Amino acid sequence: MARRYYQLPSLTGLNTFDACARNGSFTAAAAELGVTLGAVSRQVKALETELDCALFLRLHRGVELTAEGIDLFQVLSSSFQQIGRLCQEFRNRAKSLDVTIAATTAFASLWLMPRLGGFWQQYRDINLNHAISDNPGDSGFVNADIRIRYGDGRWRGERALKLFDDRIYPVCGRGFAEHHELLRPPDLLQFPLLQLDNVDPAWTGWGAWMVQWNCDISQANFRRFNNYVVALQAAEENQGIVLGWHSQVEALIRSGKLVRIGEMEIPAPGSFYLTWDETRPLSDAAQRLRDWLVETGREFTEPGNRAVV
Repeated sequence: MARRYYQLPSLTGLNTFDACARNGSFTAAAAELGVTLGAVSRQVKALETELDCALFLRLHRGVELTAEGIDLFQVLSSSFQQIGRLCQEFRNRAKSLDVTIAATTAFASLWLMPRLGGFWQQYRDINLNHAISDNPGDSGFVNADIRIRYGDGRWRGERALKLFDDRIYPVCGRGFAEHHELLRPPDLLQFPLLQLDNVDPAWTGWGAWMVQWNCDISQANFRRFNNYVVALQAAEENQGIVLGWHSQVEALIRSGKLVRIGEMEIPAPGSFYLTWDETRPLSDAAQRLRDWLVETGREFTEPGNRAVV
């Protein structure tokens, strides 16, 4: 006999026992299961033989559970109910028109939201929910149907599809740029550098950016923020220089709120990805959002569509 991993008896036998226990009758159980009374009796007998105990008292008016039968039915009924609820959740999820997408505050406000109107115009039947968090470990972020992440594309338990690469360069307010000519990375060190202290270790800060230019930042004057949108607002108000991720500052540069400094830039070490749980298939609605985002990301990075900065 093949070894059963969970040391369970026949699942057919357990299912037959559950039907008999719920109905209080072998005959009613047979009708529910669509089998003969003899088949029900044989399954129950085989189960009792394997467990080496009686599960039912056979009475003239029907059957009653023994003490062992009551114990088994309580556990089995609870387990079957939990499995049933989970399976129904899977079925509902596959048909659901609700999709939750997660992103950081900056990415959501500066890249995603200005574009989502196009998705709504195309798919008015899909209800989009948003989980906005700068902490990738936040429960709302983790439990979203689709997440927009920055990194190397490798996250445990998640499938990842690249959205686009990015590039990083310093930006400042228009007034600041008009009064200072900054052409080389070392020139930046004499001014306030707006530094993001991010909970995501993949995020590139001034230290990692300056290393690319062999600059010593030990004497740099940092002003620290824990929110990228606020750091960008400080730069708009001419309070210092901030690292601009092209995907998130190109619209601000086009509008004149920010100005790019010189020609110095580095490619972002990581990329932006769409991710979802590898054990939870995407619903049809979520797949439509995923495909739309991929196409929108492709349009954003095509050379002919890039903003001139």
